[in-house]
Amino acid sequence: MHTAVSETQRWKLKDKWNKFSEAHPKLSKILYQIFYFYVFSLSVTIFQYLMFTFLPYLFGIKLAGTEFMWPQIQMNMFGYSYKWNILGYDIARDAAGNVIIGGGLGYFLSYEIGAFLAQCINFPLQRNITFKSKGNIGRQIVWYIIAWILISVFCNAINGLWLPIAQQNFSPQVYNILVTFITGGVSMIIYFFVYKIIF
Repeated sequence: MHTAVSETQRWKLKDKWNKFSEAHPKLSKILYQIFYFYVFSLSVTIFQYLMFTFLPYLFGIKLAGTEFMWPQIQMNMFGYSYKWNILGYDIARDAAGNVIIGGGLGYFLSYEIGAFLAQCINFPLQRNITFKSKGNIGRQIVWYIIAWILISVFCNAINGLWLPIAQQNFSPQVYNILVTFITGGVSMIIYFFVYKIIF
């Protein structure tokens, strides 16, 4: 009974959507793209959070304690002194000064690998389902990689401003949530318009 009712409701919704699409083809197309774009982007954002949180443990404490940062510009904000970077993150330490997982070269590698794999998942979903593109896939991949590099550099530059402060005040699990949703939120907005151009 419950299944039959759900099926009836589903068909009614589909019928309403079809009538709306016929009456407003351009608006329905945009709403369709925004819906699937958001669903897929949110899914890969969760995937990225898991990668940012757990992958650094695979690289171990040695890489977490290995400094890898560029350009290391000295910053003083809100009473905190740290180095701003576009590439790499400062080494994270506990209250006793011991190196902990969540910073250094290990975190940088985890961030880049997680972000890259997320886009490998996101690209075919957005291309084939959200935007239903039939364009030249080789050309689209090249432009997608270029866009990913530029957006990653931009997001890294933003993260470099606040993440060192967060690392001193929150656990890795908490600031990974902040990294994931701030990076995901900023890049999601940029990516939508990039997709509209590429696809």
